[in-house]
Amino acid sequence: MRQDPLQYLADELQTLREQHLYRKLRILSGEQKPRAIFDNRSVVNLSSNNYLGLNTHPKLREYASRAIEEIGVGSGAVRSIAGTMAIHMELERRLADFKKTEAVVVFQSGFAANAGTVAAILTRDDVIVSDELNHASIIDGCRLSRAGIKIFPHKDVGAARKILQELPPLQRKLLITDGVFSMDGDLGALPELCELAEEFGCIMMVDDAHASGVFGANGRGSIDHFGMHGRVDVQVGTLSKAMGALGGYVAGRRSLIEFLYHRARPFLFSTSHPPSVAATCIAALEVLHEEPQLIDRLWDNTRFFKSGLQSLGFNTGLSASPITPVITGDTSLAMRLSDRLFEEGVFAQGLGYPTVARDKARVRTIVSATHSKEDLQYALDAFAKVGRELGIR
Repeated sequence: MRQDPLQYLADELQTLREQHLYRKLRILSGEQKPRAIFDNRSVVNLSSNNYLGLNTHPKLREYASRAIEEIGVGSGAVRSIAGTMAIHMELERRLADFKKTEAVVVFQSGFAANAGTVAAILTRDDVIVSDELNHASIIDGCRLSRAGIKIFPHKDVGAARKILQELPPLQRKLLITDGVFSMDGDLGALPELCELAEEFGCIMMVDDAHASGVFGANGRGSIDHFGMHGRVDVQVGTLSKAMGALGGYVAGRRSLIEFLYHRARPFLFSTSHPPSVAATCIAALEVLHEEPQLIDRLWDNTRFFKSGLQSLGFNTGLSASPITPVITGDTSLAMRLSDRLFEEGVFAQGLGYPTVARDKARVRTIVSATHSKEDLQYALDAFAKVGRELGIR
């Protein structure tokens, strides 16, 4: 009898179960909203990146429906062959205006935007200087580029400087950071890193996925928040978090964008966005301009919930954004906290290694503009109850 060549995968899964790292996918029924139905249970949803609630906004629904009616459900090809539609170019034009850059190219996901860009613009002769907590898509892009990789401790600008000082002056260098770090919710050291990039002649790149729609005027992101316009060469953003839809994009000089048209593999080898998605993203940009109060509500809810967790004695780390971790350290404890919260009607996902360091397991919470104070107080009461029960507080 033939031996199962994939048995090792079942063995790995069993190891995950023994380490309390095995997680079942929670199944959402209906809309992704502040209160939603997961696994047939109504819960306060603290696990979505839907910062502004735009995924169900009437204007986005209207634009998507109209695009399907007028243009159809798909583009039919990759962008470089026959899949570049007028609506794609309009979205890129509007995003460039929003980000205050010369041009933008849209990718199928934020992951593809990061990985595809880093791999496209660098060679094995170049070097990347990267924050140790940068997103996985940056890490994969660095590996795909085959460039040298130098890692500096999280937000340690002094360590980054030391690395740059030791590199050959004429070697091409990419200095890269997240704008907002997705696991800890803290902001990157953009002003200081921009100064380093200028001093050492680096390409400066920022992954602004979790800052888009959250920081800066009308949600323009961390570059706008810190006043770094013109000092960041490559800006990566997302259309699938605060924008409420799907995709990623790169903003920068026109030469960068046109080069990515020719060399970025996700652009060259993946079918372009359906018209309805592009239309939805255009609508989202209009809403950000017309309804800035959504961002105000997001921050009001963020302050309320973050201060509530801290007053209960939970370790929320260095968070300065709507991403607020409740750090337990122990993976098993984080997973028990998450599971018990779900039983109490709160969905907050537990995260352990390799998503975070082995001793930094946590439950990650994200509030939105559309949570009510009653939703958030309900969640705080659940944290208080379960925290006492598990001896975390």
